Amino acid sequence: MATDYDAPRKTDDDTDSIQALQERVPDKMSGVVDVDDADNPGFELAGQDLADLDLDVVVLPPQADEFTCVSCFLVKHRSQLDHQEKLGPVCAECS
Repeated sequence: MATDYDAPRKTDDDTDSIQALQERVPDKMSGVVDVDDADNPGFELAGQDLADLDLDVVVLPPQADEFTCVSCFLVKHRSQLDHQEKLGPVCAECS
């Protein structure tokens, strides 16, 4: 039997009133933080617009006892250096 996937689907939920739907939807300004969001590990404050906030970040130059792994691109301490490839240093976790 062929199924028309472009046809609109009708279910029992389509007959709910607008008031019933609004009662089911949580208030976006409630201040409750959703900690189950695995895709976004950061916390977003409900009702706060932080778009115009300037953050001051101090960027340090590479230190003498650090290296950047060519496999994971993380800055590591020299004690975590496993070996040197022709592309650059590789940490112990990546080797």
